[in-house]
Amino acid sequence: MNALWWTLAVVIILAVSVTAMFLWDMNQAYKRISGQSSVTESPFGNIEYREGGTAAGVPVLVIHGGGGGYDQGELIAETVVDERFRWIAPSRFGYLGSALPEGATWDEQADAYAYLLDHLGIDTAAVIAMSQGGPSALLFAVNHPERVTSLTCLSCGVAPSVSKDQVQADRKGNMLEFIFRYDFTYWAMSKFFKKQMMEVIGANREVIAGLTPRQREQVEHFIEYMNPAAPRSAGAAFDNETPLPGGRIAAIKAPVLIIHAKDDLLQLYHNAEFAASAIPGARLMSYETGGHILMAVEQEAIRDAVNKHIQGEEEKLEITNN
Repeated sequence: MNALWWTLAVVIILAVSVTAMFLWDMNQAYKRISGQSSVTESPFGNIEYREGGTAAGVPVLVIHGGGGGYDQGELIAETVVDERFRWIAPSRFGYLGSALPEGATWDEQADAYAYLLDHLGIDTAAVIAMSQGGPSALLFAVNHPERVTSLTCLSCGVAPSVSKDQVQADRKGNMLEFIFRYDFTYWAMSKFFKKQMMEVIGANREVIAGLTPRQREQVEHFIEYMNPAAPRSAGAAFDNETPLPGGRIAAIKAPVLIIHAKDDLLQLYHNAEFAASAIPGARLMSYETGGHILMAVEQEAIRDAVNKHIQGEEEKLEITNN
């Protein structure tokens, strides 16, 4: 009986401790995203965004990936964009303070980018997209070619596939959609199962094991910044259920740089190959390893390539397909 009572006491203490940790972390997470962005009304509902960099610099529209928001866009900008540029990071449909219009499409999301640039008095911008930010960024270049000076795709989703690997990737996407439904579910994964979370977002065990302390800290920070999850859940579901643009991207006229790892388990390398073959003049910068956390693994090289691409220094780009 004493053992039973001791076990019960330990369970209660653990439950209280975990609950206290959760409430504290969520309070901090909601504080972090509160009052840090701007919101403008549009025909698509509210559009949330944040700006940074040099106000007089070349405008760069930074499109976040699945599970993100303007805060993830800010992290992307800080990772791969020089401070001399002016970056604009919107929250996509259904993320944080941005609305999700009924029956929304990637084309409407692309139109929302154009509306936001109009609101900010920006005629043209370089565009950087990550992961599931790819579809709307690609269609922005298709539907508004006069607004896009260049496009960089970082591990982006582009076209569907029927391969066995795609089945596994889709399962990861379904799992992420489920995890993002509730704050506690995502928080618990990001807090106590960090390695498993890295696997869910598309990195294999070899890549994870090879991370330097700085790289691991960067990836964990990226994962942590997807808290709180609930205000991102509608966007995550939209991302997971909306068809990719596929062959429509062949109409893109802007200079395109595609950066992707061959061992990406979430957005398969097939996406990069398809984009490189479909978009006239597109350049492919590929890596053997790095998974879906390639941006952290190869930050220095990617940052250099992205900034040269934005400036139109194509002749200085060292494109190595490993």
